Amino acid sequence: MPQDLSYALLIVQEVLVGLLLGFTAYLIMAVVQTAGALIDIQIGFSMANVIDPFTGASMPLIGNFKYYLALLVFLGMNGHHYLLDAIMYSYDWVPITGNVFSKILDGSVTDILVRTFAHSFMLALQMAAPLVAALFLTDVGLGFLARTAPQFNVFVIGIILKILVGLVLLMLLMPGLVSLFDHLFAQMFEALRQLLGVLHEGTAQGG
Repeated sequence: MPQDLSYALLIVQEVLVGLLLGFTAYLIMAVVQTAGALIDIQIGFSMANVIDPFTGASMPLIGNFKYYLALLVFLGMNGHHYLLDAIMYSYDWVPITGNVFSKILDGSVTDILVRTFAHSFMLALQMAAPLVAALFLTDVGLGFLARTAPQFNVFVIGIILKILVGLVLLMLLMPGLVSLFDHLFAQMFEALRQLLGVLHEGTAQGG
């Protein structure tokens, strides 16, 4: 292949395909951190975020804990092998000589990414819903306590009570997290399959 402008465009195309695959996988993995952030806001841990050594940004405590737990489950089920297989098979679905830019320009890839983002946010809400609902009911109970017994310092009692309720419920929900993460990873590979399917259609049309 002559090393001219078309060669540079092929390099840019391969970089874009890799970035799209990585970003789609990251959107699904960010579900755990988003759910943890929603829980931290309710439980009161959002005031004590930690620094993520990979990104340098502040991360929620429970979100960071769940993220590393999900990462361990992902490695335990050999998910990294499936991810590497997806990258290898991407050359069968999207050959180097294919035309990926057409699908990016007509909005098909953007549509997949927007739907994946919306789905990931919905999954984060579903993952955080049990703890958020329980902590909301705790807030309602503290509100009734403040109205019936004003002599109690509800602010001080509420901080301790919400932390205890949140940690106890998190401990009770821990056994179900593995099956939840399995479903999450299945959604990740399905999103990658849809993305490769869209890029493959663009390659077939371009060919």
